[in-house]
Amino acid sequence: MSTLTVTKRNGKTENINLEKIHKVIAWAAEGLENVSVSQVELKARIQFFEGIRTTDIHETLIKSAADLISEHTPDYQYLAARLAIFHLRKKAFGDFEPPHLYAHVKNLVQQKRYDAQLLEKYSEEDFNQLNEFIDHSRDMNFSYAAVKQLEGKYLVQNRVSGDIYESPQFIYILVAACLFAEYDSKDRLNLIRRFYDAVSKFKISLPTPIMSGIRTPTRQFSSCVLIECGDSLDSINATSSAIVKYVSQRAGIGVNAGAIRALGSAIRGGEAFHTGCIPFYKHFQTAVKSCSQGGVRGGAATVFYPIWHLEVESLLVLKNNRGVEENRVRHLDYGVQFNRLMYQRLIKGGNITLFSPSDVPGLYDAFFADQEEFDRLYTMYEQDSSIRKQTVKATELFTLFASERASTGRIYLQNVDHCNTHSPFDPKVAPVKQSNLCLEIALPTKPLNSIDDKEGEIALCTLSAFNLGALENLDELEELSELIVRALDSLLDYQNYPIPAAQRATELRRTLGVGVINYAYYLAKNGVKYSDGSANELTHKTFEAIQYFLLKASNKLAKEFGPCLAFNETTYSKGVLPIDSYKKEIDNIVSNELFYDWESLRTEIVTHGLRNSTLTALMPSETSSQISNATNGIEPPRGFVSVKASKDGILKQVVPEFERLKDNYELLWTIPSNDGYLQLVGIMQKFVDQAISANTNYDPQKFDAQKVPMKVILKDLLTAYKLGVKTLYYHNTRDGADDKQEDMDDCAGGACKI
Repeated sequence: MSTLTVTKRNGKTENINLEKIHKVIAWAAEGLENVSVSQVELKARIQFFEGIRTTDIHETLIKSAADLISEHTPDYQYLAARLAIFHLRKKAFGDFEPPHLYAHVKNLVQQKRYDAQLLEKYSEEDFNQLNEFIDHSRDMNFSYAAVKQLEGKYLVQNRVSGDIYESPQFIYILVAACLFAEYDSKDRLNLIRRFYDAVSKFKISLPTPIMSGIRTPTRQFSSCVLIECGDSLDSINATSSAIVKYVSQRAGIGVNAGAIRALGSAIRGGEAFHTGCIPFYKHFQTAVKSCSQGGVRGGAATVFYPIWHLEVESLLVLKNNRGVEENRVRHLDYGVQFNRLMYQRLIKGGNITLFSPSDVPGLYDAFFADQEEFDRLYTMYEQDSSIRKQTVKATELFTLFASERASTGRIYLQNVDHCNTHSPFDPKVAPVKQSNLCLEIALPTKPLNSIDDKEGEIALCTLSAFNLGALENLDELEELSELIVRALDSLLDYQNYPIPAAQRATELRRTLGVGVINYAYYLAKNGVKYSDGSANELTHKTFEAIQYFLLKASNKLAKEFGPCLAFNETTYSKGVLPIDSYKKEIDNIVSNELFYDWESLRTEIVTHGLRNSTLTALMPSETSSQISNATNGIEPPRGFVSVKASKDGILKQVVPEFERLKDNYELLWTIPSNDGYLQLVGIMQKFVDQAISANTNYDPQKFDAQKVPMKVILKDLLTAYKLGVKTLYYHNTRDGADDKQEDMDDCAGGACKI
């Protein structure tokens, strides 16, 4: 064996040194519990041969350590991660020790991989100071799943050759440097240090577009893009063009296509009849799938339409596996829009009348802007025999919706009245007509008539999240809120806008969406559960603090830089806060006592305004949760070890502090019903000014004949509506497998993940 040689990374050969291999594993195991160096070596079963590459040896050891990750030996996820970091740095730098920041940035700017502005905005002396802020040892705090996600999605690299050019701590310091580049030089280094510490210690979680994009020459970092389509060929084509531009730049897309007239509608006074929605949905699907997103994620979109659209029965089945290609559009997701009147018809056993929006003037706009006016027009048009319509039993239509939602998992729900009555926007002037790919964004839009239309409005939302599990107390949120709002607000000016309507909307509204990760761990750490109401009070206090401190931070920015230009179109400008407009049903499940000085804040907001029209949105955060070794968003884990499929293979991750808290965690399929979870979402929604990516979950084994009764599914829809929940995202059904969690790749290929 001693006569064998190995081929090093630089191409040179040397005699194999087994002790060197042993030392690397021992280094990775240092300070970890219940890990064995010899076990990693044994499991690796490396078959040495003449000229074996050291890279292959190292990758085999990483896989060996990763395979040993389990509930009872969670620290193998850190041993594997350290080996992976060692491997990553060797690939990036040819050495374990990263280079000095200034030399590194100069090198990558020269290669056109970093934004040249870094060297224009910061001197060598600045970089010397920034280099002092970096703690490369924090790379050792990542889990294995996190390192693989960093490699796959975030690190600057050549995605064709596989070459990597940086290590994780460079991401964090350079994101901060880019975001605060325009701040006064006296303040910005302090801001960069504080922000770097917050993100590198996992207190703040950043989304994929920010982590993968900021510091590179591509400047588009908004996670979510909302595009409204009007009822004209010009608008449809402009919408398609906008989709292509934003899909290619890492964004997840929401398309509101509800205004498109129904099949058979008259065109040009009857000169022709309309082909209906489906051909244009296919057009959007082609646009979405026409571009990959630089290897970071695939394109994806959700298309929205109202439940009362004349074609709804054909639209609801577009995603299922029955039918033929001509009447299916399976590679889009769909958001179906409801309001109070539709639920009333269901409860009373009545009918829902279907119309083409083009045949009922004012009805489509009133659906979002004015519920009383919608009720009046809807009943008036129902009685007008001259208008084309179709009548369906409400129970049948809701059942079709629910059954398609159950069978595909990806037919979503938007309560458009809640999105407008409990909203930061005045629905009379800036109605919310849609959500996004992941159902947490609720922003005003206006249809485009051309790609250069300056009157249209494409809504963008820039995301981030607090890691609840990293908080020692809620007062920490004040500092973190200031950092996150300053950073994201700066990003709005730093990024480029490929379409004028998107720049216009951003300049008017400056919308942000800050969410949370690690909620399941937060509940376990505090000894409370999803299902029994014990988490209600903690959740109320926590989300009150989140919204309060974010509003306070945005108000502080408004005093410095001025409020957003369309502040007058918000309810905040009238002194109306989220604590004023929520569904009072919430008061029946949790005390309405407030712990912060909302009245003083109200006065400050009315007097000085807000820099940002919105501040909160609760996103799924699949990938970014993994980076922080946290549980997903607000979701309960499916198992103590999540097993997520990615293009890099199977990634195992153990819930935080499993050994200490295993009796406190409530796993998804042990929760008896959706009731407790939906109550918690309703409590969050009281304070969240946009919407929440909330899921409904069903285990057929809990019901007779192993089938989920339709009445249970419909009851949950009504419960969510009663509690003021704005949107519902996935419908998950337990399939009897090993509860493996699939990585939905940041919202099924979109960008909202954070």
